[in-house]
Parts: sequence; structure tokens; C-alpha cells
Amino acid sequence: MARSDAVLDRLTRLHPKLIDLSLGRIERLLARLDHPEQRLAPVVHVAGTNGKGSALAFLRAMLEAAGARVQVYTSPHLVRFHERIRLTGGPIAEPDLAALLETCEAANGAAPITFFEITTAAAFLAFAREPADILLLETGLGGRLDATNLIARPRLTAISPISVDHVQFLGATLEEIAFEKAGILKPGVPAVIGPQAPEAHAVIEARAAELDAPLHRHGREWRAGATDGAENGAENGDFFFEFGGERRRYPAPVLPGAHQIENAGLALACAALLDDFGLDAAACAAGLARAEWPGRLQRLTRGPLLDPLPEGWELWLDGGHNAAAGAALARTLADWAARPPHRVHLVYGMLDTKGAQGFLRPLAPCTETLHAVEIPGVPASLSAEQAAREAAQAGFQAQASASVAAALHAITKDRPPGRILICGSLYLAGQVLAENG
Repeated sequence: MARSDAVLDRLTRLHPKLIDLSLGRIERLLARLDHPEQRLAPVVHVAGTNGKGSALAFLRAMLEAAGARVQVYTSPHLVRFHERIRLTGGPIAEPDLAALLETCEAANGAAPITFFEITTAAAFLAFAREPADILLLETGLGGRLDATNLIARPRLTAISPISVDHVQFLGATLEEIAFEKAGILKPGVPAVIGPQAPEAHAVIEARAAELDAPLHRHGREWRAGATDGAENGAENGDFFFEFGGERRRYPAPVLPGAHQIENAGLALACAALLDDFGLDAAACAAGLARAEWPGRLQRLTRGPLLDPLPEGWELWLDGGHNAAAGAALARTLADWAARPPHRVHLVYGMLDTKGAQGFLRPLAPCTETLHAVEIPGVPASLSAEQAAREAAQAGFQAQASASVAAALHAITKDRPPGRILICGSLYLAGQVLAENG
């Protein structure tokens, strides 16, 4: 066990609840650490339900293409905790992470604090100690009471599409959830808003008006979409981005899926407002071509899970888990079903806190079979049998499997080649990436 793993294990025991939204505990700890959150590079603070990680991946790649020194904070991690804290040279190194966690542990003492709060304090300390040009900061859950929401005046805020998720913490309606997400807006600070349902838009606009925060909204101040046939964009996958009356054409984003055009548009809108970072069209195009965001509609091309697959099969991985993610995936699966190899099969696992039916129903018409698995070592996972029952109720030909490997074997045995998508949870995606090396 790495030294940081031992500290992380101890930190999970400082508060009886994994999630307990409040700012008081982290404010106390940051004061004991001499307020590292006040010594950061300019911050782009991003909230939302779907797409915020992909948008940040695009924006990071654009900024780095322009020569900026970029720090990034995201969650959760897929394989190693170090992924959450990205310094200008890459994920934080093990000795540095361990030392920072121990510093925060000592400063906090035995006071109650959640795992996310104390590790966010460690991230702020890491970022404050390193010179950088910009920090891209992703909320963990919600926004208003999220541990990241202690930056008094970020350079920019952004809100990706909001959908119903985490209802036990954020509220049961879209309006309630949007209110929590809009909590990252700050007085006078520009905000980029991704595509939203009308009721979410109304909440965001009301909060922005209270704070005199200028809004740059999808469909109004900016637009992004596939180029039309008259521009020959339908054939080559280009898309357009329009901001401030100027329309530009960009190559298709490297991250697959039609929904990534909207995520790329959100990043481009942020880039348009970061006018002192040299983000010209060339840097933006380079970022769109270089962005990396594992576990989000990622094709696996090598590794022990691929080795036994018969020739012609494709294996894909996605961590989406809510209704909006299901709808986005359904568009991709429909496209897959229309071109060789036409057949689509799912391997599916999900937490019992998520809305399985909302995620699964859009996928059923595009899928031949579904094999359900339990996510190993995750107490909140649905059992394989429970997951299979949820899938059957959503319209799938579903059965339980003992593991991902067993599901792959069952799917590919005596069947013609097709595409397999492993989906339903970022925890499952992380375990698959770890198992596959």
C-alpha cells in the first residue's frame, strides 16, 4: 500500500457521512492552513451534471496548446487518487500527495470533516505552492455548498447541462438542483452556461441577475453544432462555433459522441472569455484534437480484457450513469447500429443510489443483449441480479454475470462480431481500466 493510500484510508473515518454538504468544516481547516484558497492562480470554476469533465479536458488542452501552465482539479478518480490533482507537469507525485495529506490531517486533528472536504483542502494547498497561469476547478457535488466553492472571485464560472441526479443531496426537482449548481456564480464574474432545460435556465438567470453576473448562454450568446451539408461539414465531421457574432469552423472533437460538440462549445466559449491567454483558432483546434478524458466513451484497444475477444469485436467504456447520459449514449448506439459491425451489446453495473431506469430506457432500442454485473468492492453497487432486473424492466434481454470477463465471454460466444459497451458507473469504468492495465 502506498503511503498516500494509508492516509486516504484514515481520512475516510473522520466523518460518519461520505457526503454532508456544508462549508463550515473546510473553512475551519483552510484557516488553519493559512488560507491556500486565497493564493491560487486565476480560477475557472465549473459545475453541472453532465459534460463538465469533458469540457474541462478540452479547455485544458486548448490552454496548454497556447503555452499556459494549467492546474486541474476533478473528481472522482478512475484508477488512482492522484488523477484528481493535476499540476502543471501532470498528476501529483506520490511523495508530494502523501506529505500534503499528512499536513491536512495534522491541521484538522480529530475534528469531523468529510473525505472530499479534507482532500480538497490538500488540493488547494498543492495548487497554492506551485506557480501556474490558471486553475480549472470542478465541483464535486452541487455547487452552493460544495467544498470547492470558497473562491471569492474566480476569473470565470461555467455551468454544463443540468439534469436530475443526486436527488438525496440536491433536491428532487430540476429547479432545486439548478439552484444548487448556480451557487458557484459570483458577483460581477462572467459565467458560461451550457444547454439547459427552460426551468434550469430560469433559475440560473434569476441568480445571475441578483449578482449582476454577465451570462454567456448556449443558444443566445454562443452556439455550437454540426456544420450543414452546404458547408460539406456533414461528410467530414466538422462543427461550427459562434460567439460574439463571429462564426468559426473546427474539426470534430477527438472525444467521440455527438454530445461532445456541445461540451467542446462550452470550452470554446470559456476560451473566448480568457482573452489574455493567447487562445487563437489554432490553439483551440489543437486542443480539440488532443484532449484526453478516460472512461468517457473510450475505445479499449489492448489489454487482458481484449485478448480473448474473437476477431472483429470492439470494446468500449463509458462512466455515464444518469438519464441525460443515457440519452447521449443512445444517440451514439443508434449510430453504431447503423454501420458495421451493427450489433451492440451492453455490460452494465450501477450504484443503488442512481436512477437505473432513466439511464437504461433510451439504450434498449439500440441494444441486442445486456449482461449485468456487480461492481466489486463497492458496497453501494446493485447486485448483478438486481441490475439485471432493472434492465429487464427497461426493455432489455438481460442476464446476470459473475464478472466483466465472464460477461464478455458470454456475449462473444457463438455470436457474429459486434460492439460491446461497458457502462453505468464511473466506479465500474475505473475498475475496468485498472483490470485492463
